[in-house]
This record gives sequence, structure tokens and C-alpha cells, in this order.
Amino acid sequence: MEPWVVWIIIAAVFAAAEIASLSLFLAPFAGGALVAAVVAAVGLGLPLSTAVFILTSGVLLLGLRPIAARHLRTAITTRTGSAALVGREALVLERVAGEAGSVKLDGEVWTARAYDGDDVLEPGTHVTVIEIKGATALVSE
Repeated sequence: MEPWVVWIIIAAVFAAAEIASLSLFLAPFAGGALVAAVVAAVGLGLPLSTAVFILTSGVLLLGLRPIAARHLRTAITTRTGSAALVGREALVLERVAGEAGSVKLDGEVWTARAYDGDDVLEPGTHVTVIEIKGATALVSE
């Protein structure tokens, strides 16, 4: 079997093990094996391809793994969908009392009800969105 084929197989084994473990530890070795496969395919021999494997794996492990691990630990701060509307200001269009009412929120008309069920909010009042439940904005003055 050609040496470059062996390196490809080794890379596939490391990649499969990384997918199974999700540890970000084995992926650099898969990358090193791929680079070694290229070196072996060019015909530079087993000793050189092995040295390239060790060097490339080490560089990837020490250089890229900390960056990737830091990105995995970073919390997502961007809110999307209805969660992005919480905390925004809205304008009462129809009286908000009990279960009825509507507000203009982010350029759209939303069904609204008071966050505190006893509040009555008159048209023209600026309110803050406390929570979104389904298609209803729970608002408070």
C-alpha cells in the first residue's frame, strides 16, 4: 500500500475519533496526517512525511486548539427572533386592559396585554416590552 494512502487512513481515523469525542484534541492530528499524505504523495519518503506529521500536528495543537476552545466557551450575546424584542420600547395603539390591546413594536402591530394584569395602559403611552408569549407582548409602563 502506498504511504500516502496510509496517511489518509490515519487522518480519517483521527477525524472520526474527533467527531465521536468532540474534544478538539484529535483534529490537529488529522490535519497533520493530511499534510503528511501530501508530502508522501510527492515522493519525499516516510521519514520526512513523519517529521511533517509531527511538526504540523504540534503547530495545530498548540496554535489552533486554544483559539477554537475559546470560541466554544464564548456565550452567544446576540438575541434573535422574539427574544430580541424584550426590553424594547413600544407605543400603545389600542387600550391595553385585561386580555385586549395592541402596541406598535419595532414597526409592527402586536397584540398586547399588561405584564401586571391590573394595569390599564391608554393609547399614546410609551411602554417597555417585558416578555413575549407567543404572538402577545407583555408590556409595562
